[in-house]
Amino acid sequence: MKKRNCQTEKSVVYLDTECLIPYMKCAFKVSDSFVKTLLYKDLQRKMLIITLVVSFTPLIILGAMMYYQFALTLKDNTEEQIKYRAQARAEAVDLFLKERTAILSAMADTHIFSEIIREENLSSIFRVMNLRAGAFVDLGVIDIKGYHRAYVGPYDLKGLNYYDQPWFAEVMSKGVFLSDVYMGFRKQPHFIIAVRRHENKESWILRATIDPEILSDIVRSAQIGRTGDAYLINRDGIFQTHPRFTGKILSQSSLNTSQFGKRVTAVTLKNSQGRELLYAGSWLKNDKWLLIINQDPAEQMASLFAVRNVEFIIIFIGFIVIVITTIFTTRLAVGRIQQTDTRMQELNAQLVQSDKLAALGKMAAGVAHEINNPLAVIIQKTGWMEDLLAEEQFKKSRNLDEFKTSIKKIEEHVDRAKKVVQNMLGYARKMEPKLENVNINDTINQTISLLENYARINNIETQTRLCNNLPIIAGDQSQLQQVFLNLLTNAIDAIGKNGLIIVKSWRIVSRICISVTDNGVGIPPEKQKNVFDPFFTTKETGKGTGLGLWVSYSIIEKMEGTMRLESSIGKGSTFTIEVPILVPERK
Repeated sequence: MKKRNCQTEKSVVYLDTECLIPYMKCAFKVSDSFVKTLLYKDLQRKMLIITLVVSFTPLIILGAMMYYQFALTLKDNTEEQIKYRAQARAEAVDLFLKERTAILSAMADTHIFSEIIREENLSSIFRVMNLRAGAFVDLGVIDIKGYHRAYVGPYDLKGLNYYDQPWFAEVMSKGVFLSDVYMGFRKQPHFIIAVRRHENKESWILRATIDPEILSDIVRSAQIGRTGDAYLINRDGIFQTHPRFTGKILSQSSLNTSQFGKRVTAVTLKNSQGRELLYAGSWLKNDKWLLIINQDPAEQMASLFAVRNVEFIIIFIGFIVIVITTIFTTRLAVGRIQQTDTRMQELNAQLVQSDKLAALGKMAAGVAHEINNPLAVIIQKTGWMEDLLAEEQFKKSRNLDEFKTSIKKIEEHVDRAKKVVQNMLGYARKMEPKLENVNINDTINQTISLLENYARINNIETQTRLCNNLPIIAGDQSQLQQVFLNLLTNAIDAIGKNGLIIVKSWRIVSRICISVTDNGVGIPPEKQKNVFDPFFTTKETGKGTGLGLWVSYSIIEKMEGTMRLESSIGKGSTFTIEVPILVPERK
């Protein structure tokens, strides 16, 4: 518990869990583990409450903001969509009219007047036009005086005179004419496309009637939903196609076309029933017709309500998931803290061991330097003794050969001691990375000789299978020796007694590979992924620092190389190193 109230007549005393710990230890002699358990439970409760509050508050605020933003976005999107549909349908109508005008012009340009007024030729042209484009109701040829000289279609229009019709003068002056929908001689709504052609200093007109129902179908395809409508009106607001709900073709609409600009325009207006509708208008390229699409915004808002309900469900599910996740993660975090406490104790012991090793390294370096001095003196004296044996009085000695043999033995053992000292210096000193000429095989052999006695004592055989033609590379020999030393030491420790270590080297294109294989106990699969982590060790506590492989991995990584492990329980382990071949600079 966090707090306990002790009610008295004069005061209220608050007891905090953390404050109770010393008292509990003293009064009840509880263990440290029990006290830590209480602390962890109190920490878990605090983390749970804080996390839930911090998680729920922004979620609620975010939900409200999302709903508001979605409503605003939906309104904007509805307006953009209806404008886009108006523009797309206007372009479709423009294309429809352009194609019919183009094919009508092509027919006029490719035929002469004397041929086209023959009805069999005109019928053939009419069939081709409907085959290529369609939507043509009839086709007629009109001469310069306005007489219908030839006609193909369902009406009796041949011989009629159109000279006084308003469209006749326009097509004669402009060359191409698209009419509004009108009644005309047919006494039913229709519109025409007419083109003029000059021939032998005279002009004639090829006129076609377009099926208004096909145009209406193109426009009506923009209708969406139960309330959507789409239609064409001219500049006077007269319906050019049938509206879906109110009005009919050639009747007056309630719209003022001046409210719609050159580009696609969206406005909110009240219809004849007083309901607010969203209108989008787009003028066709001929600037005679305006394509109108309208829709009730409330129909689109129905999706908003559906989204709102879905949002509430998602937020509720989010609450449940957050609660479950928070409980799980809080328990997991507190459990990790408990594990970390235990781990920290182990790390402290490992750090102490690491400090000891560092001190030992410094001491080894100092001892090595101190040994170098007497070794130098011994070498000097053996040289002096060899010079003495060359004198006349010693040449006659019966023990001359024994003297020479003894001096040679002394020199051999001094060289061996110097080699050991040099290896100790190369391993013990801390050196900044530097590039030098490195022979991989020589470095491996030097490291093996350094551990030769250690391996022999434990009856462990070390075999080498080294590639003879490895190139000299640029690298840091001391650091590479440290890597090999760590791997060989780990191999010996993994075997314990009576085993085999195999060291190989080979080349793959631009890289040199080195492997160290032992037949020791192996590493469990669940621990293999952590072997290169600092302070991780599979050895017993106090027998390993967990730094060797981490340091080795870091050295190889700085050389832009790789190190990997393959291990099986009871069969042993293989560490494989790959380093790039860097060509040394010429000196």
